Formats: sequence, structure tokens, C-alpha cells
Amino acid sequence: MNPFDVEELRLETPGCESGVHFNHSGASLPSRSTLETIWNYLRREAADGPMEAANDASALLEDVRAGAASLIGAMPDEIAFMGSGTAAWGAAFAALPPLAAGDRILVGRQEWGGNLATIQTAAARAGARIDTIPTREDGAVDASALASMIDDRVRLVSLTWLPANGGLINDAAAVGRVTKAAGIPYFIDAGQALGHIPIDVASLGCDVLKAAGRKFLRGPRGTAILYVRQEFLQRLTPSYLDVVSGPIVDGVVTLRNDARRFEASENPPALLLGLGTAIRQARALGIDVIHGRIAALAGTLRANLRSIPKVTVRDLGTDLSGIVSFTIDGIPASEVRAALAERQIAIGANGVPYTPLDMTARGLDQIARASVSYLNTPSEVALLSEAVAEVAARA
Repeated sequence: MNPFDVEELRLETPGCESGVHFNHSGASLPSRSTLETIWNYLRREAADGPMEAANDASALLEDVRAGAASLIGAMPDEIAFMGSGTAAWGAAFAALPPLAAGDRILVGRQEWGGNLATIQTAAARAGARIDTIPTREDGAVDASALASMIDDRVRLVSLTWLPANGGLINDAAAVGRVTKAAGIPYFIDAGQALGHIPIDVASLGCDVLKAAGRKFLRGPRGTAILYVRQEFLQRLTPSYLDVVSGPIVDGVVTLRNDARRFEASENPPALLLGLGTAIRQARALGIDVIHGRIAALAGTLRANLRSIPKVTVRDLGTDLSGIVSFTIDGIPASEVRAALAERQIAIGANGVPYTPLDMTARGLDQIARASVSYLNTPSEVALLSEAVAEVAARA
């Protein structure tokens, strides 16, 4: 339960001084080292000039790329830096060959609403279809059912690995085995997985994976990584280019042969260097160790919440993450969040737009979401549980 010095890590995290944070799946608390990396670079920009500072930091930024690649089992050339997970996923989707009438896209029931909105818009324009992959009895994606859905009109399979509205961990590798056998592109939204559970893109069998840096990894907002499998890259044509991604040489556009064909020349070096510090910290602690501590704390929280009258834990699945979703009879999740905020406890509250297919299928309009980090402590879990019981008692 305590394989590293949690108190030392908390002392190195300014946000731990001002309240209890259980919204790590929204955005976690950065370490002082990450903050100082950002501040120090901004001071250099102010002193030397932004362009000059960026030139001097080019080697350091490539170190960040190498660290991001190592974190997910990829090669540096397969990593692009983006401003958000939405931008990363959307850029890769827009680079696919255009859809045609009758084409099909298969999605998991927990597909993130932003991805789904992009897919629906493109499908409606082309006359294509979106089909939802059935779930197993435990609510997780059913890879066997997916295999039976494959035909020659399927153009993409998209899966949100760890949904935004609960503790489910989908079997992304099982889906990858189906798509690889069928030769169908496979996108994974790993926004809630990065820095939370081990990731190995080869084992997952995905062609594209995206994740934001701000969540369990504890990186700064405004950073995200986009993984594009090297052999898949040639099938993608970005919807826009610039002097980095597609320079014109002798009058001819020359696309980069690495994932940076999705990057623009303008990027935030301060934030990316901060991301690099967060990556180094996560790798030093060990993702397996991080995952184990999160799982233990989340398990205790679920057990506590299940014992509280009027509280229902809404998590699906057998393999569970550190995202604990629940509802209180008669109290909207947004009000639960506000009531806990008054006690200096931060949680999230998600509505239908975040995971529209799953929320609609389960008849839910909102869920309260308490997401656990390795920074949290058993005493904080107890404090949150007691506060939820107090709120529920008023219902």
C-alpha cells in the first residue's frame, strides 16, 4: 500500500496543502518540480526571447518525446505533441481516407462524447453508419461480438479504454486482436489511462492512441500525446500542414515520415518541458506501483460508498480503475459536487454529453465522479466517505 514515500510526494505537491483532491481524472495536481520547470523556462523566454529559448531547448524537447514514447512502449518517431486529447484524436481521424455512403464505424458503448460528435458529423456528411459494439454482462466491451460485426465496409474501430463516467477498464488488447486480424484501423482513447495503468501499444495492437497530460500523469493542461504506429502513418494525410509537418521543397510538399506530420511549428515549450518532468516522475515511481496503490485506495472507497444508505456505486466491469462513480438518491451530481466543495473536497460531476451512449443505455443523467491518485491517503478516503454520508443523510 505504501511502496514509496507518499508524504514526501505530497509535500512536493502544493495543491495538497489547500484541500482534498479527488478529481484527478479531470486534472490532477502538478508537482513543484513540474511547476518550476515551467516557470524556469518562461523566465528564459523573458530574458533571452521566446524563439531563442526554444532553439536552445530543442534537445530537451526531444528528450520529452523519448520519455513519452518509453512510457507507452512506442518509438520517439511515433509520438506527436498536441494541445489536447481532443485535438490529437480529431487530427488523426481527419487524416483517414474520406468516408463514403454505406461505410461503417464501430465504437464502444463508452466512447467519449467529443470523439463521438466528430464521428457522427463525418458519418452524417458521407452517409456512413455508426454501430455500437455490444457489451458483456459486466458492461465491458465484448471483443467476441465485435468479431462478428466485421465486414468489408468497416473503416474504423474506436474504443475509449477507461471511460470518463466510471471505473470500467475495457479489454483494449482483446479488441486489438480482432482489428489486427481484420486489418481495420483501431483508435484508442487513453485519456484516463496515461499515468494510471501500464500502457504498451504493441500489446494493445492499436494504430492510434491519444491521451492528455493533465490527468493521472500530473502534467500541465494544454499538453497531450498522439501515438501513430509507424507502419500506419503512410495511410494518414493530415487535414492541414505547415513548415514543420509538410514543408515545401523545390515546389513540392514533403510530408514528414514521422508522427510530427501532425505537429505545427508553434507549440508551448514551457508546458512540454513540464510534461517531461511529470513523465520522468511517473517512470521513476513505476506505473505498476502507481496502479497498485490507486486500485487499493479506490477499492476501499467503493466499499465505503456501498455501505452508505441512498448511495449507489455506478461502476461497471470486473477490472476496475481509480475512477469511482456514484449517485445519491434525490440529489443531482452537480449538487453533490458543490456540497463537497464547501468542505474543501474536490470531485467531478459528469452528464450525458461525456459518454452519451452509455449514460443513455443505463438511464443516467448525471454521475458524481471521485477519481483517486497515488497522492491520496487512506485518511482522505475516509474523509470523503464521511462527507458523502453527510450529504446523503440530508436527501
